[in-house]
Amino acid sequence: MSKTQSLLVPNPALLLDNQLCFALYSTSLAMTKLYQPLLKALGLTYPQYLVMLVLWESDGISVSELGERLFLDSGTLTPLLKRLQHAGLLQRQRSAVDERRVQIVLSPAGQALREQAKLVPQCVLKAVDCPLPELIDLTRQMQQLRSKLLA
Repeated sequence: MSKTQSLLVPNPALLLDNQLCFALYSTSLAMTKLYQPLLKALGLTYPQYLVMLVLWESDGISVSELGERLFLDSGTLTPLLKRLQHAGLLQRQRSAVDERRVQIVLSPAGQALREQAKLVPQCVLKAVDCPLPELIDLTRQMQQLRSKLLA
């Protein structure tokens, strides 16, 4: 076998379809594409939706806590929060206990948006055509993978 022919023999470790990173990346693109029309109806981008999900869970959370939950630094988070504040969905305010901390509080419009957003998970569940327990298990596996990668 010539040197050129040996280069053409696929190495399974280097096949695109065997790359976990590509499976995660391409799945993330497909998932974001699925969310786009659903979130457009809410007037949100996907990162803004993630911020709102955290706030619907924990209204009054600090910016640093929000960043920890979303794995985002303040340089990424601050413009997101400014746009959401400009849209009238939240307010940023200094903590009364510690002025160095900024807390994020949902506005009445931000709280009301939660009702409209209830349909999003249902639409996603229908689109992925996967039983809920299986989807929950897959989510846990992804969270475990993320934890291992960050450790």
